Amino acid sequence: MSKKIAILATDGFEESELKSPKEHLEQQGWTAHIISPESGTIKAWAEKDWGQEYNVDKTLDEASASDYDALVLPGGVINPDQLRTNEKALSFVRDFFTQHKPVSAICHGPQILINAEVVEGRNLTSVDSISKDLKNAGAVWEDSEVVVDNGLVTSRTPKDLPAFNAKMVEEIKEGKHEDQNA
Repeated sequence: MSKKIAILATDGFEESELKSPKEHLEQQGWTAHIISPESGTIKAWAEKDWGQEYNVDKTLDEASASDYDALVLPGGVINPDQLRTNEKALSFVRDFFTQHKPVSAICHGPQILINAEVVEGRNLTSVDSISKDLKNAGAVWEDSEVVVDNGLVTSRTPKDLPAFNAKMVEEIKEGKHEDQNA
């Protein structure tokens, strides 16, 4: 069964948190598009320095949640900080929740979910440094390798990528989650 997944990112995403999920999705025979506010390329952050550039498949102006089966939000410090103040990005994220589609976020990625106002009452995890932000936004935060809540998959750090990737694929295969609401 063919699936199409959106990966929302901009400059400063943690390279492994985009590259590993993208490769894992493509190993399923699925299409994974990098969606970004700007066209061209976006530059990764690779742990302690700038990493590779990745081609943007579509801009937020060209993409719609209705074109995709799921959404992935990689972390990094810079990437989510830029996206969480971009109203088009927040609207794009909210649309996946409104359409009951799976969403996966790792590390600092859940910061975008805070500003999209979709974490209240949800069980999730993240990198420890934003746990208080998530709790203050009404999330039920736990320190676990991976947490799944009605189609929302979250993980803490690149160490958790094997579990994150496995659960992300599982939730996408399940399809829409009627309890996944904005």
